[in-house]
Amino acid sequence: MPLYRDEAVVLRTHKLGEADRIITLLTRQHGRVRAVARGVRRTTSRFGSRLEPFTHVDLQLADGRNLDTITQAETLTPFASGLGADYERYTAGTVMLETAERLVTEEKEPATQHFLLLVGGLRAMMAGDKGPGQVLDSYLLRSLSVAGYAPSFDHCARCGVEGPHRWFNPSMGGMLCSTCRLPGSAGPAAATVELLGALLAGDWPVVAQADQRTRKEASGLVAAYLAWHVERGLRSLAYVER
Repeated sequence: MPLYRDEAVVLRTHKLGEADRIITLLTRQHGRVRAVARGVRRTTSRFGSRLEPFTHVDLQLADGRNLDTITQAETLTPFASGLGADYERYTAGTVMLETAERLVTEEKEPATQHFLLLVGGLRAMMAGDKGPGQVLDSYLLRSLSVAGYAPSFDHCARCGVEGPHRWFNPSMGGMLCSTCRLPGSAGPAAATVELLGALLAGDWPVVAQADQRTRKEASGLVAAYLAWHVERGLRSLAYVER
C-alpha cells in the first residue's frame, strides 16, 4: 500500500474490535481523514497517548480502500495536556473539534485553512491570555466564513447597504437594515455588533474592552448563527456556558 505523511489534529476516536481504534483527523494537506490505529488500546502500543483528541501530530499513513492505516505517529503539540486542567477551556476546545469535523464534510479534500484555524485556535486557547469564550466565538465565526457562511456585520446581509444596522438574522447571513428586517430578527446592542465584527476580524484590543453583558449577548448570537448553518446542533456546545 502506498504511504504518505501529513500533519494532523485528532478530532475524535472510537473503538474498533478488541484493540484498535478508528481515528478521525483533520490534516493539513488531505483534509478530513479516517484511519485505523492498530493495537492502540493495548498497554504495549507504540502510539501511547499520541492519538487522543486534541493531539497535534505528524503521521505516516498507508492508503486503504475504505480506511487508511496509521503506521507512525509523533506528537507535535499535546494540546490536551494544556487544556485538560481547565474545564472552561477544555469544553470550549471540544466545541472547536466538533465544529471542524462538521464543517469539513468531504474526506480527502484539502482543507488547509480549516486546519490552520483549528491549530491557531487551540494554541490561543491553551495560551490562556484570552478568554476561552472569546477564542471560541472568534474561531466559530472564522470557520463558518471559510466554509462559505461569512456573516455580515457592517453591511446589510440582504441588500448590501452600509451600516451600522440594528437587526440580526442568522438565516439571512447577519445584520439587516430596517427595510430588509424580517420578523423574529434580534436587535443586539451596538456594542455587541462591534464586538462580533472584532471577533471575526481578530481585533483583540476591541474584544478585550467589551464588558461581560456584551460578550454574553455576542456569544448567544454566534451560537444561533452556528446552529442555523450546521444541520444538527453541536452536542459539545451544551457543556459550554454561553
